[in-house]
Amino acid sequence: MAPTSSRETVAPAEPGSSPDLRELVSALEGSPAEQGLRERKKRARRAALIDAAQNLVAEHGLDAVTVEMISAEAGVSPRTFFNYFESKDDAVLGAEDTGLPEDVIRTFVEGGPTGRLLSDLQVVVAALLAPAGEAHDRVMRAMDLMQQEPALLRRHVVWMDRHKSRLGELFEARRATSPFTTDAELLTMLVLLMLRTALVAWEHAGYTGNPADHLPAAVAQLVDLVSADLVS
Repeated sequence: MAPTSSRETVAPAEPGSSPDLRELVSALEGSPAEQGLRERKKRARRAALIDAAQNLVAEHGLDAVTVEMISAEAGVSPRTFFNYFESKDDAVLGAEDTGLPEDVIRTFVEGGPTGRLLSDLQVVVAALLAPAGEAHDRVMRAMDLMQQEPALLRRHVVWMDRHKSRLGELFEARRATSPFTTDAELLTMLVLLMLRTALVAWEHAGYTGNPADHLPAAVAQLVDLVSADLVS
């Protein structure tokens, strides 16, 4: 009888038979349909946490509400809560981590989508406005609760400062690939002005449509102001 080995004999892999990195990533991420389903579930869970936080704070006050209460109301664990928000205050405000989709960031940094800075800023602002248009009721409740709870207003200011810092980083990243001379701080203030102008116009329109619908008019006013001064 031929001697046997305690080790299994492994057939050598055929050339080109091992999956490359892209195939492995694709297998882990799933099909586009599966990715879309996961994203919809994440958005629904996030919305449930915001609703739970806002309803509980409206009923009991901010100090009396805990992360555990919000999580239980939304049907998730506290650990899951912290996958979405840093604190109960952020859940009440519905604060986004970045506020900008990755594809918008990538396109802007690479000098797009038009190559004209003001037009491309308008695309960035439209992306920042998208959550407000999709969740008007939650935005309004958050604003009402900020008036009742000073701690929420303070947290909103912190969130805005963080947002401004990230906008500055975004502008400097674009400057490195598509140089421009405008100061990043000025661009940040311009973005905030465009956000404010569009939201106010949306409010005056009775919150019909989307806030981004009012962006072209805001930009047109800015262009008219600058061009009129140049002509004179």
